[in-house]
Amino acid sequence: MEKGVPSTTPVPPGLTQEEFQQLQPMIREFHTYTLTPSQCSSLLTQLIHAPPQTVWSVVRRFDQPQIYKHFIKSCTVKPEFTMTVGETRDVNVISGLPAATSTERLDILDDERRVTGFSIIGGEHRLRNYKSVTTVHGVERDGEMWSVVLESYVVDVPEGNTEEDTRLFADTVVKLNLQKLASVAQAMPREATS
Repeated sequence: MEKGVPSTTPVPPGLTQEEFQQLQPMIREFHTYTLTPSQCSSLLTQLIHAPPQTVWSVVRRFDQPQIYKHFIKSCTVKPEFTMTVGETRDVNVISGLPAATSTERLDILDDERRVTGFSIIGGEHRLRNYKSVTTVHGVERDGEMWSVVLESYVVDVPEGNTEEDTRLFADTVVKLNLQKLASVAQAMPREATS
């Protein structure tokens, strides 16, 4: 079996070699997958000019992904919803995508380490066995705290599609979401602690 996100991964755009090296323990722990021949994975990064606690306050909202995820029309949770592992959300996707609905389960939420992740467990979509992990990290740049967001996923390659096509589609969605996350977080007030 092949490992996703190999150690030879090039330094992502926007990060220094030193910053990327500092992130390696978290990449190994949360963003590395054992793949079957019918799966693909990817690791994407976004540098955000906002402190990590600000970015985390948006990312951790499993019940409100539409705040920064482009293709979500609406999200509903049960009235008794609590922000705990195992909870689910039902997402309606905007028209024009090869999806209509998605039922997703919160797999991890660690406020101390700023790690969250979910799995798609149902719905009308093409992303079978999709699992995603997002981590938020602080880096100092020019005397200010910035954030680096790492988001990785593993997903089955649909029959009739290539690994490259599947990765291109999923990468595009994740990149657009991370760019919107940057816009949302950078528009929020910076805390006095930066």
